[in-house]
Amino acid sequence: MEANFQKKLVDLNNYLKNLEYINSSIALLQWDSMVNMPKNAVRYRSEMLGYLSGESYKLSTSSEIKEFIEYFQDIHDLDEITKATIENIKREYNRTKKIPEDEYKQYVMAASVSSSAWEEAKEKSDFKIFEPHLEKMVKYNQKFVEYWGYQGNKYNALLDIYEAGITTEKIDSLFGELRDAIVSLLGKIKQSGYSPSTEFFTKKFSPASQEKFGKIIMDKMEYDYKKTGRIDESTHPFTTNFGNKDVRITTHYYENDFRSALFSFIHEAGHGIYEQDIPDELQGTLLGTGASMGIHESQSRFYENIIGRSKEFWQFFYPEALKMFPQFKGVDLQEFYDGINTVNPSLIRTESDELTYSLHVIIRYEIEKSLINGEVNVHDLPEMWNEKYKEYLGVNPKNDSEGVLQDMHWSDGSFGYFPSYALGNLYGAQFLNKMEQDIPDIFDEISKGNLTIVHKWLNDNIHKYGAVYKPADLIKKVTGEELTAKYFINYLNKKYKSIYKIK
Repeated sequence: MEANFQKKLVDLNNYLKNLEYINSSIALLQWDSMVNMPKNAVRYRSEMLGYLSGESYKLSTSSEIKEFIEYFQDIHDLDEITKATIENIKREYNRTKKIPEDEYKQYVMAASVSSSAWEEAKEKSDFKIFEPHLEKMVKYNQKFVEYWGYQGNKYNALLDIYEAGITTEKIDSLFGELRDAIVSLLGKIKQSGYSPSTEFFTKKFSPASQEKFGKIIMDKMEYDYKKTGRIDESTHPFTTNFGNKDVRITTHYYENDFRSALFSFIHEAGHGIYEQDIPDELQGTLLGTGASMGIHESQSRFYENIIGRSKEFWQFFYPEALKMFPQFKGVDLQEFYDGINTVNPSLIRTESDELTYSLHVIIRYEIEKSLINGEVNVHDLPEMWNEKYKEYLGVNPKNDSEGVLQDMHWSDGSFGYFPSYALGNLYGAQFLNKMEQDIPDIFDEISKGNLTIVHKWLNDNIHKYGAVYKPADLIKKVTGEELTAKYFINYLNKKYKSIYKIK
């Protein structure tokens, strides 16, 4: 039994490594599509992706992997990693097997063309260019939901891909509490009469100087962009990886906005550090990645906002910024700190302030639910989008580019992803509460430039587990509690009441 078991385990790991090789090749081609690929290569690239996705489909749904599942699922004393591996591949097998192979390949090819159409539509600010492609993506996902089956709301089937176990009912409760708290605090901020100065951020900053300063910060964060990562530019900043030794991030530079690329650097580096920290032993198990998209976003938004927008962080880095950027001459630390934390309801999610950011996500969540449940037509999205922005944030998009076309996620069919961003805020604040219990002087250390202590705590408590634990199990393992909105709400109130001098 023991010899046969060990042989089966080796065979399983080798099989899963082959699957990882194909999936990494797909991810590499997708990265290249966003960073380097010439426009005329779209069709052929989509065919390449279609072919490789077909091969991935075959490995994910083969008789061999079914045999592995059946063999290991009857063994009750599996170690933690093997047990999680079998649960994971069984879940993916059952989901993937229900989609016909040819249809899955066509979907991947359509997603590649759709992503290219989105880029063109965004550049020309013309939703009609993207509309027929988005209709295809929605129809595919509606069909997949029916293949998979669902309990309660149809959208639950898509949520489960990115945040296993979460439901619309749970999110409605969390987001409802969060929305009410944000709206209440936002009202008090508006009544405060204080408006931090931000014009010094909109002077001219060369991309080269922005990159240089970003690297100074990333060196302290310990994202390795020299040996196991790299930095490139793309229309929409993102992180991708091909194992833990090749983790790449991108940003986008705006010469007249110092904050955009800077906080993209910090955000994406947060993702990158997570993936670089995944232990070698999890490679070849399909567990060598983040626990979920929400947990992943907790890491990036933790670094970007809780750390990167804290006064202690800038007590260390602002003197360096003053040396590099004469544009900040005469601006003291308090002005700078208030400026990067100014609250100003805006149109663009990725450029929004920390307080109102979650409202952008809630809008997308509500639209996605309506789309998947067939309650709204793709053709009506620009109008629906604009109405919700007026209602929730009091702003009106002037065109499609700054409205419904601002995000790339729908172009490749990533429905169910958006809630992860706001869930990441909640996870991050809950992790912070535990971190401060474990390291009471954590922010004193940050003020000295000691980000190693932050990195070590995150690695010890979150990163080293990869996807061994489901998100609901991980948050409870780390903090002793189920996910709640209270810690993020408390964090927001404490921070912004201090900045805006609200009692």
